[in-house]
Amino acid sequence: MGMRLTLKWQEIWPVLLGLGGAFLAALGIAIVVMQAPSSDIKDLVIFLLTSSLPSLLIGYLIFTLARKRLRSIKQKVLLAYGLGIAIAIFNIYVTSRLMFVSQHDFLLLGLLLIFAGLLSASFGYLLATNITQSLTRLQEGAAQLATGNFSARVKVDEVDEFSEVADAFNMMADELQNSFAQQKELEQMRRNLVAAVSHDLRTPLTSVRAMVEALADDVVTEPEAVQRYYTNILSQTKSLSNLIDDLFELSQLETEQIQLQLEPVNLNDLLSDVLESMQAQARNKGLTLNGVFSPNLPNIQAEMLKIQRVLYNLLQNAIRHTPAGGTITLTTQVVPHGVQVDVADTGPGICAEDLPHIFDQFFRGEKSRSRETGGAGLGLTISKRIVEAHHGQIWVDSPPGQGAKFSFTLPVSQP
Repeated sequence: MGMRLTLKWQEIWPVLLGLGGAFLAALGIAIVVMQAPSSDIKDLVIFLLTSSLPSLLIGYLIFTLARKRLRSIKQKVLLAYGLGIAIAIFNIYVTSRLMFVSQHDFLLLGLLLIFAGLLSASFGYLLATNITQSLTRLQEGAAQLATGNFSARVKVDEVDEFSEVADAFNMMADELQNSFAQQKELEQMRRNLVAAVSHDLRTPLTSVRAMVEALADDVVTEPEAVQRYYTNILSQTKSLSNLIDDLFELSQLETEQIQLQLEPVNLNDLLSDVLESMQAQARNKGLTLNGVFSPNLPNIQAEMLKIQRVLYNLLQNAIRHTPAGGTITLTTQVVPHGVQVDVADTGPGICAEDLPHIFDQFFRGEKSRSRETGGAGLGLTISKRIVEAHHGQIWVDSPPGQGAKFSFTLPVSQP
């Protein structure tokens, strides 16, 4: 199958431009520097045009045919240098012979041309080697990325297009490394979520199954025991329902599928209602609930039921982990970036190593939360997602032995 040769103007015009520049430079030197007579200048023009155009066309054809067979950048660069030198020597040879240069001068000129050509070729080899080294580094870096080594980076010492390619390559490697790390983290979170959900579902289901089988097999027949079993089954069923509701709400919050129904909300009024509804639960555990509200608190734009859910979660968490005789205080205040709510308790506090994970899904610290004290470990996570959905922030402070204080802020108006 023959090789098809196509002339490309975008490749030819730089060569023609170089020929024109060289032609004008030669004429300028002949006229200004050598002050050659007009007859010699006319002959020079004729000789240069006669030799340069055919040799240039032949050189371009050779380069076009040869570069398709060459597999190395270095070889192609050397080919281009070699053709340029050969064409220059050929044109000088033809012109000098036609203009009757003496044999001695012609040989001396040829010697100088060969010397200049070899010197130029050596610089071409140096350039080709430099280009090849840069390409080799890029190739090695790409190969390492392909094998899964996302820490691979490419360093190019030169400041040129190759260094820009290397910078772009390193940026791509950074993005791939970050994406891979996030993927591993998400996969680990998924596994932890599946394990936690399986545990929290299996425990009440096992208990319900055991009690239902006991009732069905008439193992329990005393009316008081039967009623107690029914009460426990109802309680476990409610726990399962709450867990499923929490998972569904958390899924919606994380995928940003919930459209908030914003309205003006006065947090002082909302906190007063929440405190009143939680007083009975606190008294049953021997706790005191206090409210310290800032006067003239500005309204916020929020979905009242969602913020109410945050307050219930934080208060129930505080009640669950504050021993009898303790105090829980709700505080509101105006801050530069909105309104801040604090829920502080006098419990044992949270371990320092648990603080960075306190808002993680299903996280239960040794002191801060545990299955013995109840809770599925989703309340604080849901609270964080709700606050962030309102463009607010939530955090916790817990000095050793001084209880825990959960705080969140909400902007007065949505951005």
